[in-house]
Amino acid sequence: MVKLTADLIWNSPHFFNAIKERELELRGNKIPVIENLGATEDQFDTIDLSDNEIVKLENFPLLNRLGTLIINNNRITRINPNIGEFLPKLHTLVLTNNRLVNLVEIDPLASIPKLQYLSLLDNNITKKPNYRLYVIHKLKSLRVLDFIKVKAKERAEAAALFSSKEAEEEVKKVSQQEVQKVSDATEESEAPKVVAPTQEQILAIKAAIINSQTIEEIARLEQALKFGQVPAGLIVPDPASGVNDGSGPMEDYDLSRTLWSLVKFVVAGIENVAVALLQSVVAAAGMLTEIISYKLHGHARFLSLL
Repeated sequence: MVKLTADLIWNSPHFFNAIKERELELRGNKIPVIENLGATEDQFDTIDLSDNEIVKLENFPLLNRLGTLIINNNRITRINPNIGEFLPKLHTLVLTNNRLVNLVEIDPLASIPKLQYLSLLDNNITKKPNYRLYVIHKLKSLRVLDFIKVKAKERAEAAALFSSKEAEEEVKKVSQQEVQKVSDATEESEAPKVVAPTQEQILAIKAAIINSQTIEEIARLEQALKFGQVPAGLIVPDPASGVNDGSGPMEDYDLSRTLWSLVKFVVAGIENVAVALLQSVVAAAGMLTEIISYKLHGHARFLSLL
């Protein structure tokens, strides 16, 4: 992600385009948020923010000169309700290939008083029933939608279809229901799915405990068995082979665990005895050293008397 800074704005390409408008090109920078556009000093007729990572169409300063905003191939899901206050002369808006889903999401565009050319192609919103008529109804000044001229017949149909407040309220209600469904589906998909181990996996875990070589490995496997988890790397033999038929060493799991606990107890006892024995040897060695030292001292004294 690249932050849209004043330095990036000053160092980006700016030129007179094919229709002799002064254009600022900010495309392909992976910009996540619109910000710092005040650094343009309102010197551009066209700003190109295509191929970025922008999610919200907001944070515009007052740009009296800006007439064309190209922002296709982003992730737009939300539009500032007061966007028209900051872009009063915007007449062309390209929102192709974004993430607008519900009809009501384009309502904020009605605040742009001079909007005449709009593209919403490759947004899921275009798949909604009466999409084109709804957009024409909301954006009274629109002349071209998705590169198709708005006809007088369409304006009449849109006016008839959405003439009542009940019709618009129904659109909002449907949109809210769809948003809730998407939210619930997202939560469900993100929630971790806990799957209990099969009988074969449980038997395999018990067998792995029996065959473990370290106390740490046994503790890890017992923990997994206790909480119904399948340890990573667990090899489950094919039930058809008869290995996991419930007979043999797997039935002796509890006995084996008891025996292993006994082994650990015995080993711990041996370790304690060994430590005590070593301490005794060290103490005896100390005493022997003192005796030898005493005798040598006495022998030396005897020789000095001669």
